[in-house]
Amino acid sequence: MTDALQRFIFENCEVRGEHVQLQQAYLDVLASHHYPPGVANLLGEFIAAASLLSATLKFEGSLSLQVRGDGEVPLIMAETNDKLEMRAIAQGASEAMSSEFQRLLGGGQLAITIDPKKGSRYQGIVSLDGTSLAECLENYFRQSEQLSTRLWLCADGQRASGLMLQELPSAAPNPDQWQHLTMLADTITDEELLSTDAETLLYRLYHQDPLRLFEPKQPRFKCSCSRERIETALGNLGDAELSSILQEQGQIETHCEFCNRRYTFGAADFPQLTGAGAPTRH
Repeated sequence: MTDALQRFIFENCEVRGEHVQLQQAYLDVLASHHYPPGVANLLGEFIAAASLLSATLKFEGSLSLQVRGDGEVPLIMAETNDKLEMRAIAQGASEAMSSEFQRLLGGGQLAITIDPKKGSRYQGIVSLDGTSLAECLENYFRQSEQLSTRLWLCADGQRASGLMLQELPSAAPNPDQWQHLTMLADTITDEELLSTDAETLLYRLYHQDPLRLFEPKQPRFKCSCSRERIETALGNLGDAELSSILQEQGQIETHCEFCNRRYTFGAADFPQLTGAGAPTRH
């Protein structure tokens, strides 16, 4: 199985699609953490969904999906950018026992954030009324974007995959064509979605519906943390706070919650963190 994001459009109707399969990128997301099976599966669905949605970005920037709820997983988040570099995390989930969407996330809201490098940040929010992430995202597009959109998502702790169909924004709705395409997609089993490559799966579903495949792209795990970004975050604590920590502990140690990479700063780094001189010793 090769990590791949495959775009396609139907030749005879105004519908586009995306198919994604993730294995190495998914395993890399999970590698630095020890998630219970239900959480690992849910995180796989989040990164598959983020990959599918990010394929619609027409600019440099990132897209993230995040839920803060009152279920067994207080926070879950997946992020990917226009280069299909992704990262994801579930916080406070070490004792989660369920595999059910609502029990894991509870009452809460799904935030979809688009953050372009140039331009204004946009965030859309939808309540977690559905029984799956796919259903909640479909509700979001129906309510906020007014675009007919369907998603099929699946993950098993080793592989994650997803399929998305969406009417083009400029298209005149054609209910019969849309129902035909989505009814065929509804016949997909989880195992087919996880194990079948895009070209084979789409042929099985739509061999009587002409479609055009684009060049596939390869998603990959890449954390956006860096020493420079950590320095900026620490600098926001202020000179007094940083000086106090250095006096008490001799160094400042922090780590990235996404990839668990550790960063250590000593007294010699103080001027770079604050723009001031070395911390005063008492």
